[in-house]
Amino acid sequence: MPTPLPGPGAPLMGPPDRDEVVHITRGLKTAMQPATGLTELQGQVLDAITASMTGYQLDLDELEPIGPVEFAAGLAGRDLRFRTEMVQLMDLGHMILETPELAVADRIIEFAAELSLPTDSLQKARALATGSAQLVAADIDRATYITELDLSGFTPLRSAADNVRAWSATTVEPELAGRWRALGELDAGTLGRAVHDFYEARGFNVPGEPGSAPPLLAQHDWVHVLADYGSRLEAEIEVFAFMARASDNPEAFALLGMAITLFHTGLLPEAAGFFEADRGNLAAAGMPERLADAFRRGALCNGSIDFIALDYFSLADRPIDEVRRELGITPKSEKAVAAGSRGPFEPGGISASQLEAGRRLAEARGRAYDAHGAL
Repeated sequence: MPTPLPGPGAPLMGPPDRDEVVHITRGLKTAMQPATGLTELQGQVLDAITASMTGYQLDLDELEPIGPVEFAAGLAGRDLRFRTEMVQLMDLGHMILETPELAVADRIIEFAAELSLPTDSLQKARALATGSAQLVAADIDRATYITELDLSGFTPLRSAADNVRAWSATTVEPELAGRWRALGELDAGTLGRAVHDFYEARGFNVPGEPGSAPPLLAQHDWVHVLADYGSRLEAEIEVFAFMARASDNPEAFALLGMAITLFHTGLLPEAAGFFEADRGNLAAAGMPERLADAFRRGALCNGSIDFIALDYFSLADRPIDEVRRELGITPKSEKAVAAGSRGPFEPGGISASQLEAGRRLAEARGRAYDAHGAL
């Protein structure tokens, strides 16, 4: 029988001690590993997340397997959110396998069921394991998380159908484009001006213009600036990991799944009407540490924040540091910076193709090119 959730007022709160961390890590390792054992990347990611999120460094080779029933019993005092996050980490471990395995997907579903958690969200990983990548891509575009977001603060779109279009299709809308271009008139040091500079340096079209990112997807560009992540593909993984952990909504984790299956395994050829697949980015040197730190920073944000649905225009004229303090966005760890995490306005925070696009845009508009520190 599944381990029930604790009653009201009864959940065990606070960070886990070392014994619980060992218990949790045993479960994560058991659930995510294929028959041949943890892959090198799985081990690196699990190591990095354990150290970043708990402060404990464990020897994964010494951890014995644990079954779903025993694992769930050990988390009897933990609430729905805590248990959900554990299963999400199992799911992440499965997602980063180059070839998803049905046995691993089904094992994670067993762990979720014993924890008294719904298993619907895990079916995407199972579908990938059966080769249904196109179906998964369509599910991401129509996800409940997207359709139920309140977008009334920053876009004229209202209905769930409009939300899907805003996430998966470019909208040619002069009024929206004008609103984004006006960010360039704000004072230096404000959030909105920084986002304008982010776009200008990369030659990006603003939402509402032909060839731009879909309006809802463009929301995550504000996070690049706020959370100090560059715009190379490995930084996209950081951004979506940060957003996934900042929200209590378990469906927000699907956005990280999208990023992993686009920018690491390449199993999704495209998604969100804009992104295209590019393999291997999570395997780059230092990326497990950068991913883990993005999780840590998202978890430390003030309350539950759906960063993709914030009304950023209401914050645009405020100093960036002030907005960061209000939202609880902490600095990157020294380990993440040493591992190569770069901000959007420092060298290494922009791709070669984006630099070239920025130069072309500057030339077309008759002005000198400014990388805003990214060179």
